[in-house]
Amino acid sequence: MNRLANKVAIVTGAARGMGAATARLFAAEGARVVIADVLESEGAALARELGSVALFRHHDVSDEESWQRLLRDAVGQYGGVDILVNNAGVLLMKGLLDIEKQEFERVLAINLVGTFLGIRVVAPKIIERGGGAIINISSVDGMKGSNATGAYSASKWGVRGLTKVAAMELGHRGVRVNSVHPGGIETPMTVRQPEHRPFVQKYFKGVPLGRMGQPEEVASVTLFLASDDSSYICGAEIVVDGGMIIGPYYPNQPGAPPPA
Repeated sequence: MNRLANKVAIVTGAARGMGAATARLFAAEGARVVIADVLESEGAALARELGSVALFRHHDVSDEESWQRLLRDAVGQYGGVDILVNNAGVLLMKGLLDIEKQEFERVLAINLVGTFLGIRVVAPKIIERGGGAIINISSVDGMKGSNATGAYSASKWGVRGLTKVAAMELGHRGVRVNSVHPGGIETPMTVRQPEHRPFVQKYFKGVPLGRMGQPEEVASVTLFLASDDSSYICGAEIVVDGGMIIGPYYPNQPGAPPPA
């Protein structure tokens, strides 16, 4: 449909998972895509797959100088930037009383500070182009509390709040800022070992849609927010979680799914 024709997008954490699905979809919709990630071999392979409409750059989202280099390369290659997808993130599953300070700070540095730096560095170029969109990938854990996600939830709640502030400060300058809140999505970050897959899939049978999501299902929402189809949406938070946030079922009661 060419919904992103003549647009230039930076997607962080784009070498695999939701980021790669987003990069592929954006390219299919007419965008030129800067694939930014620390995973060199996977990122470079995706850029080769997409061809001349894609550029891979090694990028550490927690490093401001890396952001400056990335922006220079994007502008040098494609002339500007219209869309930023702050997708890069890390997950730490650890009890709150067991998390070391440096572990907590690392999660915040990538998930939250990285999002802040992306906005701070890239937004002026989007404004120069006459406006565009920033999509921050938060999490369902930025909408609720969960055990074993102290650092992750803190960072994703921060992304949610940062999105609201950015929407207010940048909206009148032509930049729409929104957040996406995925639930359980089948990516290397959430299903780390093949032997974990049966346990994870069994857990997600308990959400209303009865399954994990796929990266492409998040990418399609990100595309909507990046495109003119969402031209009057700013500061919104869209949950893509199969109903996970609604809460657990009362087992063996009316309306509950059959036991897994």
